[in-house]
Amino acid sequence: MNGTTRRGFLLRGILGGGAVTLGLPLLDAFLDNNGTAFAATLGGGRLPVRFGTWFWGCGMIPDRWQPKSMGADYDLPPQLAPIAAVKQHVSVLTGFDVMLDGKGNLPHLSGNTAVRTGAPADDWLAIRAPTLDVLIGDAIGGGSFFRSLDLSADGNARTSYSFRDGRSMNAATPSPVEFYRKIFGPDFNDPNKADFKPDPRIMVRRSVLSGVTEQRRALEANLGATDKARLDQYFTSVREMEGKLALQLQKPPPAEACVVPAEAPAVSGDITDVQQRKINHKLMAQMLAMALACNQTRVFNMNFSTAASDLRQAGQTTGYHQNTHEEMIDRAIGYQPTVDFFATRSMEAWADFVSALAAIKEGDGTLLDNTLVFAHSDVSYAKNHDVLGIPVMLAGRAGGKVKSGIHVHGNGESISRVGLTLQQLMGISVDSWGMDAMNTKRPIGEILA
Repeated sequence: MNGTTRRGFLLRGILGGGAVTLGLPLLDAFLDNNGTAFAATLGGGRLPVRFGTWFWGCGMIPDRWQPKSMGADYDLPPQLAPIAAVKQHVSVLTGFDVMLDGKGNLPHLSGNTAVRTGAPADDWLAIRAPTLDVLIGDAIGGGSFFRSLDLSADGNARTSYSFRDGRSMNAATPSPVEFYRKIFGPDFNDPNKADFKPDPRIMVRRSVLSGVTEQRRALEANLGATDKARLDQYFTSVREMEGKLALQLQKPPPAEACVVPAEAPAVSGDITDVQQRKINHKLMAQMLAMALACNQTRVFNMNFSTAASDLRQAGQTTGYHQNTHEEMIDRAIGYQPTVDFFATRSMEAWADFVSALAAIKEGDGTLLDNTLVFAHSDVSYAKNHDVLGIPVMLAGRAGGKVKSGIHVHGNGESISRVGLTLQQLMGISVDSWGMDAMNTKRPIGEILA
């Protein structure tokens, strides 16, 4: 036997003149004494950490959402009250601004793109950089079956805010049923199943792709730099498929927390109804949590509602977004009551999402402990399409790298400080992030453990 590799925990050797590999479980012998990192003989690195985003549209009412106290004992204003049961897992970041730098504020786009790419765009085709989830997925997503999982609870595959540029959006899986079949369908290898036999169809597919790879290399050798760049994006999907097929030909290591769920039922009724949307979202959140526990991906995006939110109350024709602009402020209470209702329901959904990850035991903690979730909206006060102080929350501890359950105020500094911090926490070697007035070299030190 020629040795052990950390990637996938394989024993490699020669048997009968041919190369053989044997998949191994994550044994205690591979870990340090605390059970939280690999042993020094295997590099001493931390156990894998997941990263994801959670998005809701139309922001919040600042006086009803923003905590007034700083640090660990922050207060919960009415719109944040739904997170009380998971407050210890959630950090709230307020007062971080989008710097438009002379550009127009295209409603529901400029703020969202600034948060996710480090530069505001006033047109889809003006988006100049990948979203940070794509950057993080490129760095940590290669060792799992899916480089990332993109989900939308609104039933629309085009509700996605993950892209490499304005022309290449990552389409979302829009329903619990489709998501179940994608994750736990015919190609799923149960990591806890006693027997494992590679699917001969996969072996055939892989051999065909190997031929494509050889042809690609021959083709690229005769192309100029421009054509090579054009082909590179196309063949990214080919390389991802090669990786998936390679993983399917190996027995996955056991995953204690992985339990294949029953197929989710289709949610009946109109999922623009906020209560039906919450049910749909909760089903998808629970399945996503299990997909993470089963090592299907390390990067994900969950969209609860669209930027110009499509949510409605049952029996009402006027939706959330329209109400943000047309509903009068009730002078007796000082805010828009219907808008307040929808913002609060969005926070209930966020609490459901955090709870789904926290409910799964993993190692000496929970799945959430080994995850960092970045939640944000597209605006702060939707009535004005305000992009100053866009609400941001973080959940999870990123394998112990992050302090959870605190409130940090940004004092009007660039919201790109959040994106820089997230990338550095995920191991990306980057000293600055953002463009033009939003470029920053300052991570948010208050949240670092």
